[in-house]
Amino acid sequence: MDTVQLTLELPRGIFSALRQEPDQFLREMRLAAAVKWYENQQVSQSKAAEIAGVSRFDFLAALNRFGITPFQLTAEELIQEVGDD
Repeated sequence: MDTVQLTLELPRGIFSALRQEPDQFLREMRLAAAVKWYENQQVSQSKAAEIAGVSRFDFLAALNRFGITPFQLTAEELIQEVGDD
């Protein structure tokens, strides 16, 4: 996989305030970004899972944890999709 490394400077106290180690914070930040990009329909579920570094199953569980629906269709689109069978 072709990757890019980013450097992010944060106040040291943020980790104790969040009660997280830096590596845990990084995982959570990647997951939160992937969930937001999925919610905004910028990426697919599989791409969001890849960004977050988790399986698709774990990404779906994260969507539930964040209160985000795994379905990106409107009610009308879903009815049309089901009706096309």
